Amino acid sequence: MPQVVRSRIGAPHGPSPATPSPHRFRSLADREAVEVLHRAARVLVASLPALTDRLVEALYAQEPGYRAAIDSGRAEVWQEVHHSLRHNVGSLIQPREFRDSAHRTSRWIGETRAEQGVPLDAVLHAFRMGGAMVWQDLVDETARRDPDDVRLLVHVAADVWNFVDEHCGIVADAYRQAERRLSWRRENRQRLVVAALLDGTARIADLAEAAAMLGLPEQGRYAVLAVAAAPRRPGAAAGPPLSLPAAAPDAPALWHPGPDAEFVILPLAGPPGELSALAAALDVPAGARAGIGSAVEGLAALGDARRLAETALRACPASGGTVLLDEHLPDALVVSSPALAGALADRVLGPLDRLDPADRDVIVETLTAWLDVDGSAQRAGARLYCHRNTVLNRLRRFEQLTGRCLTRPRDAVEVSLALAARRLLGT
Repeated sequence: MPQVVRSRIGAPHGPSPATPSPHRFRSLADREAVEVLHRAARVLVASLPALTDRLVEALYAQEPGYRAAIDSGRAEVWQEVHHSLRHNVGSLIQPREFRDSAHRTSRWIGETRAEQGVPLDAVLHAFRMGGAMVWQDLVDETARRDPDDVRLLVHVAADVWNFVDEHCGIVADAYRQAERRLSWRRENRQRLVVAALLDGTARIADLAEAAAMLGLPEQGRYAVLAVAAAPRRPGAAAGPPLSLPAAAPDAPALWHPGPDAEFVILPLAGPPGELSALAAALDVPAGARAGIGSAVEGLAALGDARRLAETALRACPASGGTVLLDEHLPDALVVSSPALAGALADRVLGPLDRLDPADRDVIVETLTAWLDVDGSAQRAGARLYCHRNTVLNRLRRFEQLTGRCLTRPRDAVEVSLALAARRLLGT
């Protein structure tokens, strides 16, 4: 901080010392002004408690941002104001001696008020109110002592107000730095809470606090969305890799990255078909895969919801898209136990592997199309651009090769699961 009142005394200018120049008069006036300022400031130092009382009362009356702080801790605010005035008025008299302590005090006030949530505008207003009150007291004390000396204070007015502006800048900088730290802590704390909920490691005793922090009902209905995005471009910002529908406006705040996928907590409050509507509204980028798990009750069950979402994601085709678990439960069974699914696929479809690959693929394609259209040879033929009899001949050949009967429900289920295993697991 520069000296509050800088000496402007210099060597005389002009043709002769006997003929003082205008600059000479100005320098002498400045020196006298500094002396007047110091005399008045010493009186203020002696009456700081009364000045502090008046400033605290003025803050309470004129600055709503400070009213709650004063109501909850008047003594604390009084000490803060007194400490600031002592260092700042002292800086008018001994700027070098009080420089560092005055700066520390202003920084501490900025940080403290940021932590308490007092608006920055209110803090700066308080500093300017204090500056105005100190200046008015300097003028009043000078006028009381010698009214003619008041005119000399004009020479130091700019320095006093520059001092006030300087400390407003220090306060604002400290406030913003503290606000950034607090924001980072809040965001980091939120990330940790969301991670614990999704991992299923959150303590029951902490659920109420987590609900308050995230703005969610502790006993609400939830689902989890899992997303495996296409590779992110270098330098692209992290965040949810898809646009979330209006049904989940707060979801970005509940987003959590995992090693293989990214997760979003979805609060539910709509009709039973809400998840289907949400899945249909998702804007999944090309190459991205999304899985939505079944609904669960309460924040405590979000760990289960995450695992269900991961299962839905594994059931999603490698080419991308969205899978709602409730609508793909057979596929979910397959991906939930890859070893058993692989064994089933080998047992049911293994005989086809002895065929020529092109021949085998035709039978598998026909079988898949027939199952997709609920066993209609007519519609399967339309899908495959062949006659229905061709479809029936291929199905009979499948039955001959595998010993399965497609009209037997048990065999039809096993064939369907085996095909899902080949499609999803590549077995």
